[in-house]
Amino acid sequence: MIDEALKALKNGEIVLVFDDDNRERETDMIVAAEFMTPEHMSTIRNDAGGLVCTPLSAQNSDALGIPFMTDIMDIASKKYPALGELTPNDIPYDEKSAFSITVNHRSSFTGITDNDRAMTIKELALLCKNGKQAEFGKYFRAPGHVTLLRAAEGHVLNRRGHTEMCIALTEMCGLTEVAVCCEMMDDVTGNSMQTKDTKKYAEEHGLAFLSGAEVVEAYHEFLDSK
Repeated sequence: MIDEALKALKNGEIVLVFDDDNRERETDMIVAAEFMTPEHMSTIRNDAGGLVCTPLSAQNSDALGIPFMTDIMDIASKKYPALGELTPNDIPYDEKSAFSITVNHRSSFTGITDNDRAMTIKELALLCKNGKQAEFGKYFRAPGHVTLLRAAEGHVLNRRGHTEMCIALTEMCGLTEVAVCCEMMDDVTGNSMQTKDTKKYAEEHGLAFLSGAEVVEAYHEFLDSK
């Protein structure tokens, strides 16, 4: 299944990844950001329905100069003490949030439409692909409607969230290490969609489905083969 998923990502298709029963217990729709289209955004918005985020590798994040949101809050808490009290130190499934800043491309209008968000995401990926991260502020503004996530250094070797799985998958594909992910939600229960239902969705729509364990195992094999 991993080969099918990597081929799909290289072709600009959506794949589904379930993290783990002992973590978020969520399935995310994932697509390589350099292939992002308004059609992808419509599908993700309608059929996934969670928060659309854009994971970046630690290297791309450093090159862009974007921190973790918690780092911003820590510095700003000296002036705004409430921010210090909001530190996410009680996340039940993780030690640290991957959230960074939010952005819009400067040529977007409101930034929230499928066209605007798809363009912002794709242009950010192409900026990183072309090694022009130093021009980040020239083409993007903040805050915006695209939520950026910083992957941990070494991604799945050190943290096994969807953020890191996205980066592992794009690295194995030889693509720009910028992706899009969004949790699949359940309209009936009000919770995340159960795995049996996300697997059924994958089968009905001809999409590759992976578990987090498969991603981690494949990444270890990828490193061993280098």
